[in-house]
Formats: sequence, structure tokens, C-alpha cells
Amino acid sequence: MTRVTWEYATTPLLVHNTTAILNSWGVDGWELVQVVSGPEGGLVAYLKREVEKDNA
Repeated sequence: MTRVTWEYATTPLLVHNTTAILNSWGVDGWELVQVVSGPEGGLVAYLKREVEKDNA
């Protein structure tokens, strides 16, 4: 059985540019997991993508 390994990232979201920011990450294979309020009142996106394994 193959185990999936994930990598994670966080990025601030600018309310006036949210779609463009998320689409930019999505093009690179990142999937949005959650959006939360940041410590200073803004929004923070949590993203994940599968780590590609080398087939050596």
C-alpha cells in the first residue's frame, strides 16, 4: 500500500485579490484546505499538495 505524503503552505489573502491569489497557488497544484482569521485581523489560507516521489 502506498502512503500519500503531503506538504503544506500558508499565505495571507488580500480581500480585493483573493481569487487571483488562490488561482495562482492552484496552478502549482496546491489545494485550499481552510481560510482562517490571521493574528492581526487579515485572512490566512492553508493549502496542501501531494509530494511527488522520485521513481528511481
